[in-house]
Amino acid sequence: MPAIRPRHLCSMAAALVLTVTAPATAATAASGADAAALREVMFVGNNWEGTADVIRSTGDFAKIGRINVIPDKDQRMAEINADPIRWIAFMTIRNSVGEGHDQFVDDMYSTPDGTSVVVSRPSFADVVSIDLSTGAVNWRFPVSGYRSDHMAVSPDGKRVAVSASTSNTVHVLDIETGRQLGSYSTGDKPHENIFTKDGKHIWTMSIGEVNTALDAPWLDWTKGDRRITVVDATTYQPVKVIDMRQRLDAIGLTGYSDAVRPAVFSPDESKLYFQVSFFNGFLEYDIATDKITRTKTLPKNPATSDDRTTFVNDSRHHGLSMSPDGSKLCVAGTMDDYATVVNRTTLQEGPLVTASKPYWATVSGDGKSCVVSESGTDQVTAIDFATGKKVVSVPVGDHPQRVRLGHVAADWTSPAS
Repeated sequence: MPAIRPRHLCSMAAALVLTVTAPATAATAASGADAAALREVMFVGNNWEGTADVIRSTGDFAKIGRINVIPDKDQRMAEINADPIRWIAFMTIRNSVGEGHDQFVDDMYSTPDGTSVVVSRPSFADVVSIDLSTGAVNWRFPVSGYRSDHMAVSPDGKRVAVSASTSNTVHVLDIETGRQLGSYSTGDKPHENIFTKDGKHIWTMSIGEVNTALDAPWLDWTKGDRRITVVDATTYQPVKVIDMRQRLDAIGLTGYSDAVRPAVFSPDESKLYFQVSFFNGFLEYDIATDKITRTKTLPKNPATSDDRTTFVNDSRHHGLSMSPDGSKLCVAGTMDDYATVVNRTTLQEGPLVTASKPYWATVSGDGKSCVVSESGTDQVTAIDFATGKKVVSVPVGDHPQRVRLGHVAADWTSPAS
């Protein structure tokens, strides 16, 4: 298995796919006659390259085309170079989390009509809409602070929520116009966002400080205010705050981090499955009883160091998805260089599928496969939910991270450079 990369020093992808009764973004497609003109695809964000590969959402997952998500790079760099504070923030991202590279695409979602893709760009601290026909920028929204991060799209595809990690804020935007509809405060370093399937609430996970070397369990208190903030998706007012520290301590897991990383709801949204910093496994949280009900520890790779300071952004395992019927979980074992399918009833894992620093897990368009991004070898790999075995690997661009289902026009081809 590949050698472990140096530890990232600030928050980066990490995150989450919410799969309920169907793959998460399937609901964003147009309906009726409009739907017939659309083609379901997967967008793969190549973070260090500033591109998004468009691949088939099922079958052989072959590449269809590519989008440049930084067509305005010269303009953005001119602005950054003219502002000493922004330049420092830009270089901090490059020399820490970027491992010498810039972070040009963290997350992305297509619009319901398949004409544009909306992208969060950490190094540029913004969200942009890219026209899929021309490759031009439709609109740009600078986030508060100095870094944009994970996003979530509403079930109807009309709103997108983006974490502004350095300002402890989530912005909610109109996906067509980029107009801010609302915003709300969170804990330290908001990361993953999830809309509930009825569109009424947004769950935001704050992961705290992941760019320090104070990683020993007894120094956990230095990591900041980590909590889940649940807000009303109409008023953007908080309705509930969940501190997993209390829930972990209640079952004797005092040495576990309470920084919730990628997470996924069960189909009926009665349970939340989530990963936490430093842990090779995941936990099950029962929403009605407000208790952690089960913990699953997954195998360690003997080649992986137990030195917490070597873990990417404090995350040993990062990437979690669920089969549409809720029977299987798919886990990306980031630092342990594998992905595996886990039976949700028994919590028994299947074969450990070798993967190089897998950093995300999502679900194919037909719901039959888990698709993980291998950021260490620049490819995405599909794993069959039924057998737990690898189906195919497809090469993509430099350092793939987030993978999202979306739509393009049925006759779409890559826009001219």
